[in-house]
Amino acid sequence: MTPHAMHKTAVVPTDPSDAVVALDRARLADDRVADERPGGGGRGGQDSADWISWIPLIILVALLMVLYAHIGVKLVQDWYDFPDSSHGFLIPFFAAFLLWDKRAELLAMPVTPSWAGLWLVVLGLIELLVGVFGADLFLQRTSFVVLVTGLVWTLLGKAMLGRIKFVLFVLLLAIPLPAIVLNQITFPLQLLASSYASSLLPLAGVPVLREGNVMRLPAISLEVAEACSGIRSLMSLFTVAVIYGYFLERATWRRVVLALASIPIAVAANVARIFGTGLCGQ
Repeated sequence: MTPHAMHKTAVVPTDPSDAVVALDRARLADDRVADERPGGGGRGGQDSADWISWIPLIILVALLMVLYAHIGVKLVQDWYDFPDSSHGFLIPFFAAFLLWDKRAELLAMPVTPSWAGLWLVVLGLIELLVGVFGADLFLQRTSFVVLVTGLVWTLLGKAMLGRIKFVLFVLLLAIPLPAIVLNQITFPLQLLASSYASSLLPLAGVPVLREGNVMRLPAISLEVAEACSGIRSLMSLFTVAVIYGYFLERATWRRVVLALASIPIAVAANVARIFGTGLCGQ
C-alpha cells in the first residue's frame, strides 16, 4: 500500500458518530465562509435585509403621523374638554392591547397584498380633503380609520383585515358624533326620559304636569336639559360594555348582546335619576 493510499484511508471515519462530527465541521466552515463574504448570506446580511424591508412601512407610518397630527391633537383636546367624549382616552390603549394580544396570530398570517383595497385608500383621502376644506372634524377623523383599513387591505391582504376589523371598530368609538347627529338623538332622549319619569312620579304620590321636556310638580318645576338627556352615559356605557365584553365574554353573540343592552340600561338609569330628583325636590 502506497503512502498516498494510506493517507486517503486514514481520513475515512470508521464510526458513524465520527461522520456526524465531520459533517458538522464542514457545515460550520461553510457558514464562516458565507459570513466573511461582503454583504454575504450570513446572519448579518439577513438582518440587514429585514431592516430594509421595514423601511417602506416606517415611511408610511411617518406620513400618516404628519398628515393627521393636527387632527389627533384636536381630538385629544375634545376628549379633555367635553365630558361626553372623555371615554376616548381609553380607546388608544385598548386598541394597542388588542393588537398585542393577537400578535402571534397576526405574525403567523401570510401577507397577501391586493389591489382590491386601493379604492378604500382613495376614499379615505377624498374624505380627508372634504373634511379639511369643509371644516368637518367628523369626516377628518373617520377618514383615518377608512384610510388605515384600505392600507391594511392593500398591503397585507383581506385575511389580515378580517383579523383586525374589531380593532378598527374600536377606533371609531373614540370619535365623537357630529353635532347634527347628537341633536337628533339628544332631544328624543330628553322627551323619553321626562315621559317615563312623569309616569313614575304619580305612582309615588307626586302629581306631575309634563310639557315637553319640562315637568311641573306641586313644589318645583324640573327641566330635562340636554345635559340630562343621558347621551353622556349612553356613549360611555356602550364603550365600557364593548371593552368589558372582550375581556369577560368569549362568544361573539354574547359580546354583541352586552353592548346593545347598554343602551336601554343607560336610558333606564337616566329615568331613575330624574325620578329620584323629582322625589327629592318635592
